[in-house]
Amino acid sequence: MKLTDLDVIITAPPAPGWGGRYWILLKLQTDTGLVGWGECYAATVGPEAMTAVIHDVFARYFCGENPENIERLFRRTYSSGFTQRPDLTVMGAFSGLEIACWDILGKDRDRPTYALLGGMMNERLRAYTYLYPLDHHDVSAFWTSPEMAAESALAMVEKGYTAVKFDPAGPYTMRGGHMPAMRDITLSVDFCRAIREAVGNKADLLFGTHGQFTTAGAIRLGQALEPYNPLWFEEPTPPDAPEDMARVAKQVRIPIATGERLTTKSEFATVLKSGAAEILQPALGRAGGIWETKKIAAIAECYNAQVAPHLYAGPIEWAANIHLATSIPNLLMIETIETDFHAALISSTLKVEEGFVIPPSTAGLGIEVNEALARAHPFEGKGLHLQMQDAPCDYVNGNSFAGGAPPKT
Repeated sequence: MKLTDLDVIITAPPAPGWGGRYWILLKLQTDTGLVGWGECYAATVGPEAMTAVIHDVFARYFCGENPENIERLFRRTYSSGFTQRPDLTVMGAFSGLEIACWDILGKDRDRPTYALLGGMMNERLRAYTYLYPLDHHDVSAFWTSPEMAAESALAMVEKGYTAVKFDPAGPYTMRGGHMPAMRDITLSVDFCRAIREAVGNKADLLFGTHGQFTTAGAIRLGQALEPYNPLWFEEPTPPDAPEDMARVAKQVRIPIATGERLTTKSEFATVLKSGAAEILQPALGRAGGIWETKKIAAIAECYNAQVAPHLYAGPIEWAANIHLATSIPNLLMIETIETDFHAALISSTLKVEEGFVIPPSTAGLGIEVNEALARAHPFEGKGLHLQMQDAPCDYVNGNSFAGGAPPKT
């Protein structure tokens, strides 16, 4: 069996755009007639440029190769360009292609992908969700309203979720880590208090920051949140300096989680060795695919650390997360995004039921991709999947972050 053809589909989720401005979906074909689907996460270049990178990686290393040879495909992509170091763009391209290979291998053997990764370890996967506005909420006001967040959290708990994530600290700025304003710390505390009062002990609080703060600023904020006992303090400092994050971990009594902006076992091992985090959040469409993330999880076992696969993309990456999560012993939980478009794109073949995902028993990734629907929603904007703002932290008027729902630009 050999890989023969590649198609890249750039799909833009309809408004409000939960999951990013666009998703990069990959369709691989073999000379035996099998089709595999993959997804690349959050390219650091625009979708046209990323499509060219994906085609280049496929032509150089994948075309004509047996999809079984995952190790060789990884080493070729990682090393052949005189690199042998993590590269977000190239490894993002590789990750989507690698996920598609596992879909093909499962279909070839008529087994779910996790059966090829060591089999089923977890029969139910604990899921968590970001807090999004409910239908009756004012969307623009939601992101700075502790009361609306608490109402959304309670609704998610009533659906069965046992953990909810939120990020009221803002803003996401390209200027690097900043010191949070006191009003931003106060707003974050108010969110934690309101949500904790609403859900009690029925759900864990997952506090996100996405690398916004200086080390001192993250410590100030984290210590203010400690009375509400969040399960994690996510990426409190920028991801390029794990030693700084380790300083936060030593001074804040909340477990540190990080990983959505990291790639390959090399970067994750550095995080673990430095003591920066005890919860790893690899995004499989960026981290190196399923097999590389399986290795990351194995390294984490040696540090008594847990894995919580990240999702801010489409449902094909989610499917890959599910198979990885099913096979590892140190799973904490998996992220999910429940929208009609996510469900329709994979024909509702995977679902969250009472706050848990049941691994599929069907072959490959266990999804039926609605290719016509994917092609019917092309991306026509110019922005990146996720994009930092130019403006700095606003110490006068306050800050907010609109939950990752980007404008359609």
